[in-house]
Amino acid sequence: MVTLLALGAALAYGAADFLGGAVARKSTALKALAWCVPVGLAVVLTSAVLVGGRFTGDSLAWGFGGGVAGGTGLVTFYRALARGPMSVVAPISALASSVLPVAVGALRGERLDSTVLAGVLLCLVAIGLVSMENNDPGAHASRDAGQGRWPRWLDSGPLMAGVSGACFGVFFIMLKAAGDGGGLWPLVAARIGTLLVIGVAMLAVLRLRGRDTAPPVRGRLLVGLALLSGTLDAGANVLYFVAAQQGLLSLAAVLTSLYPAITVLLARIAYSERLRAVQRLGLAVAVAGVALVTIG
Repeated sequence: MVTLLALGAALAYGAADFLGGAVARKSTALKALAWCVPVGLAVVLTSAVLVGGRFTGDSLAWGFGGGVAGGTGLVTFYRALARGPMSVVAPISALASSVLPVAVGALRGERLDSTVLAGVLLCLVAIGLVSMENNDPGAHASRDAGQGRWPRWLDSGPLMAGVSGACFGVFFIMLKAAGDGGGLWPLVAARIGTLLVIGVAMLAVLRLRGRDTAPPVRGRLLVGLALLSGTLDAGANVLYFVAAQQGLLSLAAVLTSLYPAITVLLARIAYSERLRAVQRLGLAVAVAGVALVTIG
């Protein structure tokens, strides 16, 4: 059950990232997130009310902290894409987000049998392989590149990628620590934390630039994609949260971190993007890794 829940989270995260990226192409990442995150909050709030459960201050604090970490990860990840090639940024971020929970799980005494451990290691390799794309210097340039004055350390793509991956890993860890006694309320607190980070980031961008010249998210199709992205992202949070509470942190986090494979496949279908040999290899390794985890 944990495997199915975590893979479902990976599927939803991958689809949400693909749709959110499509919206960001027409506007900016922050403006896309400004639509996605609030609708996600509405989804998890509705789910929490329906599921019920008595929450505690500790569970809400862990959830809120996880949301702040996750929101910071989103902002820094998109900034990393603006400053460095996807072939470097995506593997660093994805691997950091999965390795950190594995390390914490090991420190907490989690033990995987040899078959599952082999599957987890293959999944870690697959995450890096499927994330690698052609190094096209202009393919991932954002609308804010070269505008405003940013601190020097924000111009290092690999560094920002590592920061984003660490933030996502902390998000996974803190949701695990939130516990399952309070229903889905820790996810509500997490969404509030993420929304706070997005708001602060937007204010910071306005202060650095002085004015906002980027086009808004408008039109039925674009708004619909943004809302669907936020809904899928919230659903992924729920699936991962349940998976992490029912099973091992290391297993749930690694399987969930396979989401780049879904994004790559959707890009292949929607944009007819050709999969490189290394990406096809990564998909095959991912299938082998999941198979080992399942039979283990």
